Amino acid sequence: MTAHPRLSMNQATIKHAPLDEALRLTREAGYESIGLWREPVQAVGLESAARRLADSGLRVSSLCRGGFFTLPEGSERRAALDENRRAIDETATLAAAGAPGSAAVLVLVAGGIPGGTTDLAGSRERVADALAELAPDAAAAGVTLAIEPLHPMYASDRAVVSTLKQALDLADPFDAATVGVVVDTFHLWWDPEVFEQIARAGASGRIASYQVCDWATPLPADVLLARHYPGDGVIDFAAFTTAVESAGYTGDIEVELFNEAIWATPWPEVVARTASSFDAVVAPALSAVSA
Repeated sequence: MTAHPRLSMNQATIKHAPLDEALRLTREAGYESIGLWREPVQAVGLESAARRLADSGLRVSSLCRGGFFTLPEGSERRAALDENRRAIDETATLAAAGAPGSAAVLVLVAGGIPGGTTDLAGSRERVADALAELAPDAAAAGVTLAIEPLHPMYASDRAVVSTLKQALDLADPFDAATVGVVVDTFHLWWDPEVFEQIARAGASGRIASYQVCDWATPLPADVLLARHYPGDGVIDFAAFTTAVESAGYTGDIEVELFNEAIWATPWPEVVARTASSFDAVVAPALSAVSA
């Protein structure tokens, strides 16, 4: 069994699989790359996780996640920034342990509006302040901080950064190797400026990760769990993939799915279905661009 050489299994897609199982299933299904999450890594310890990743022969495409640093100055904000420094170190260690071509990319989810306030503008300013504080640590570790804009429905509780333009504006003051952006189809498909901003991101070398999954309605009661296999919804993956390729992105492409029904499906079925859905609607656009 083989998967497209640029397809990466984001570990969240098989959320309940322990690290060893996630690595084994991904490798046995013919994938070459995996996107890791911090919690399963921490469950076995960083050094052990790095050894297991090295033994798997897989590349690592990203580590998720850092961020959540919109709190005002105080002990909780200091703790959040220190946690991001630990995430930077974890990212560097795992990227060094992965197969050649691994990416030292730490995905950042900015965080929502602090409880008891309506301070959206201040929250975004504190994201910029956090990046300025963390960028030297990331640069020293050879890690790219990848800002992921999330769909506006998550602005209150998860990410005050909602558009690719906002993410790029935040990244602009920093070297592109240190602060980049994530292009995630689920979060950005609705934005009328998205293709212009993808081109802008490519021109500045800031696309650190490309993630694909689909949008379909009705949304579940918990909108966090609304992601579908590529091809099961309304997103034009050919247009997105062509735009990202044309912008110069040549890295791994992650399928990241948060969906209760998918999580309840046997893991080997999910891994196989992920690869077949990618082959059906994403890979043809890659072939067309590279032809």
